[in-house]
Amino acid sequence: MPSRTMTPAMSDAFAYAIVRMVVAVIQVLPLDMGDHLCRGLALALSGPLAIRRRIMVDTLEKVYPTASPEQRRQLTLGMWHHLMLMVCEIAWAQRRLHLANWTDHIRLSGNQQILATSLSRRPSVLVSGHFGNFEIGSYSLGLMGLKTLAIARTLDNPHLHDWVDRFRSAKGQRLVDKNGCAPVVDQFMREGGALSLLADQHAGDKGLWVDFCGIPASCHKALALFSLTNEAPMLALYTRRVDGRPMQFESAMLEMVDPLADDQDERSTAACESVDSLTHWYNRQLERFIDLAPEQYWWLHRRWRTPPPRVAKRLEKARALSSNRDNQSQTDTQAA
Repeated sequence: MPSRTMTPAMSDAFAYAIVRMVVAVIQVLPLDMGDHLCRGLALALSGPLAIRRRIMVDTLEKVYPTASPEQRRQLTLGMWHHLMLMVCEIAWAQRRLHLANWTDHIRLSGNQQILATSLSRRPSVLVSGHFGNFEIGSYSLGLMGLKTLAIARTLDNPHLHDWVDRFRSAKGQRLVDKNGCAPVVDQFMREGGALSLLADQHAGDKGLWVDFCGIPASCHKALALFSLTNEAPMLALYTRRVDGRPMQFESAMLEMVDPLADDQDERSTAACESVDSLTHWYNRQLERFIDLAPEQYWWLHRRWRTPPPRVAKRLEKARALSSNRDNQSQTDTQAA
């Protein structure tokens, strides 16, 4: 007797068909109608549906302890609106963002330095995070002719994975699975490529723990190692939506450090001294991203976990030393 349940292959194909139909509907929507739809979905997701509410409440209480409940509620609403609009923008980009009109949608800042660094014969490491519309950021770099390599997890649904891969690689971005990617990345860097990475992925208990937005977070050591071992400049990039308007972005380089530069300031030089210092550096840049538009960060992302006891003790000691140095510096300034 035939089974009445769907096989995994049938389930994957059905899910893929549903997603493609939803995307097809989104692609024909005017921008303003899509924005209104996203605002309605945001109200539902931050209210009655309350997806990942516990994670977001705990995170926002720790990151913004002085904010009122209403301010945190508005931030949650803004984040859901951003995420829904991000999905629409990714769907729209395939048909509405191209070589002839990208300047109507994207305002660049620091683009000369980005291109000069990324198109040189030296390798480079481009770091961003789950902030703004990072997918549009990668897509726009491809429109400018920059070929990048990104490390990503293979999606469980093979049809969706192939479709997402086609979008990401449409303008020149190459993807490699995070499992066993080291030889591919090493070869790419030796050839002078630009490695594009999301720097706020949880690295587990054995990662390098640093304070991110005042809360311990585990970071992958590989990001700093890619830069230091290949003597590659690291660029902190973001692409954020401007004034909440759909398909209107600012894409910018916030800061850059170069392990080989001898003309950068002492702070940037110190950032390149070790894996630890460079990891702290790019996390500070991510914090600066978030300060520009807090509602455009993925607060539902499980970025922060509980560190092992020994790590928590070390971080507390480091905070105390930093606080003492700051207090001493203020005292010396006042005395002077």
